[in-house]
Amino acid sequence: MTDLNAYIAGLPKAELHLHIEGSLEPELMFELAQRNGVQIPFDSVEAVRAAYDFSNLQDFLDIYYAGANVLLTRQDFEDLAFAYFQRAAADNVRHAEIFFDPQTHTDRGVEFGVVVEGLIAGMERAKTELGVTSGLILSFLRHLTEEEAFATLEMAKPYLHHFIGVGLDSSEVGHPPSKFVRVFAAARELGLKLCAHAGEEGPPAYVHEALDLLHIDRMDHGNRSMEDESLIQRLAAEQMTLTVCPLSNLKLCVVKDLKDHPVPEMLRRGLHVTLNSDDPAYFGGYVNANYIRLADAVGLSKEQVTEMAKNSFEGSFLPDADKLKYMAEVDAYAG
Repeated sequence: MTDLNAYIAGLPKAELHLHIEGSLEPELMFELAQRNGVQIPFDSVEAVRAAYDFSNLQDFLDIYYAGANVLLTRQDFEDLAFAYFQRAAADNVRHAEIFFDPQTHTDRGVEFGVVVEGLIAGMERAKTELGVTSGLILSFLRHLTEEEAFATLEMAKPYLHHFIGVGLDSSEVGHPPSKFVRVFAAARELGLKLCAHAGEEGPPAYVHEALDLLHIDRMDHGNRSMEDESLIQRLAAEQMTLTVCPLSNLKLCVVKDLKDHPVPEMLRRGLHVTLNSDDPAYFGGYVNANYIRLADAVGLSKEQVTEMAKNSFEGSFLPDADKLKYMAEVDAYAG
């Protein structure tokens, strides 16, 4: 292990872009399928892992939604969440803000409350047993209609105290942020923070829409912002946090090689970059692996790594006092 890799391993950090369904490791998928009597088209953990070999966003989403079929009970969702937090704690993640996709489950007949109560139980265990704090972000599936998103927001109302925000994910191309203007405004009225995936596979125009029409508080991905000079300058001026996911970008061919990743240029241009694992069970690594493999590929410095760890707390939806506490921990670690 290099000195920088060892430094990254102990660095306090937050994770701001994590889909909890995307942390479903093959071992747990197989275990839950057997526990719940769910038929899956795999006869071993190795066969499940082999199925995680894909090369684009849609192929990934197909296996992602198929894997979610094994999640049926409150205990399943608690086990899923706590398994993620154990891995996060091992990477010295001190705080995580996790997405979940309620429509993936309610459309299968799983009650909204079952999903939320299970995830919250796992999050509470993580705080008590692992010292990892967390927040929960409800994501709308953008390939579905805005009316369906409104129905999901209505289902969420009895559980609003559990949520810190809403997000927008799933197939990006052909489903611009402008499709969800009204439901995002409604979520804002309910006091929720707003995030949206934009500029992963979609064009810079989608980033503009997320900013100008959805009025987001945080940008998920944002890679293709680098194709638009005015957008680069705006994101830097506004210090809009970008939740960048290097191994996801590599696996889904957003970049052909990690050496080509835009993070160094983003940092050079003053963008507020954070590193995250997105769907780590499917993309080959949790948050430290994203830091380490990117650092190896593009030659990140200790100072750049430290900056992104601080950004992860500053860009969180934590109260300001908590942000400052965690950022001070990063400074103390950096010496």
